[in-house]
Amino acid sequence: MKRPGWIGSISALIVVIGCTDMTPRQQGTGSGAAIGAAGGAGIAAIAGGNAWTGAIVGGAAGAVAGNIRGGHQ
Repeated sequence: MKRPGWIGSISALIVVIGCTDMTPRQQGTGSGAAIGAAGGAGIAAIAGGNAWTGAIVGGAAGAVAGNIRGGHQ
């Protein structure tokens, strides 16, 4: 029954990321963090681990990757 909280959190993050006055690097960082957090939480939940830890680790890794990718655009 914790899904509505996750859906609300992800929806709020997408609204914040949707700002059009961001640089490509900022957009890449935000998008990477959101995608990484969702992926990390999903993988951790499937593997039987803690979804919050997976979201934190995935979000951090995604933010770094998105920052690098956004800097090259």
